[in-house]
Amino acid sequence: MKFMVIVKANRESEAGVMPSTELLTAMGKFNEEMVKAGVMQAGEGLHPTAKGARIKYAGGQGTVTRGPFTLSGDLVAGFWMIETESLDEALDWMKRAPFDGGSEVEIRQVFAVEDFGEALTPELREQEERLRAQTAKK
Repeated sequence: MKFMVIVKANRESEAGVMPSTELLTAMGKFNEEMVKAGVMQAGEGLHPTAKGARIKYAGGQGTVTRGPFTLSGDLVAGFWMIETESLDEALDWMKRAPFDGGSEVEIRQVFAVEDFGEALTPELREQEERLRAQTAKK
């Protein structure tokens, strides 16, 4: 099962405060453990929302709003893509993440092709497989 682990933003991440050498070292060690175990597929930190934008769609058009955005529970500071046998295993890994001070992560299962059932026609399935193969080459 594939999961996205969403690292929630906080005042420091939104202010552009970079992590300490100690946290980067601990995070590197944690990431290395996940890679060696075959769990981690990707992981990145994100710039603050001051450097981002949102697009809201209505009536077939998109309206852009540039950041920064008000600090709320929906802002993301980083993420991991991990693959484990279960949500419980994902939770076990993420409980070991070297966070402190009220940091929060959210873990969400990523849809697999088979989750879409009959709505994903053979043509759409072939397109999905082709696009995945193309992105894997890059």
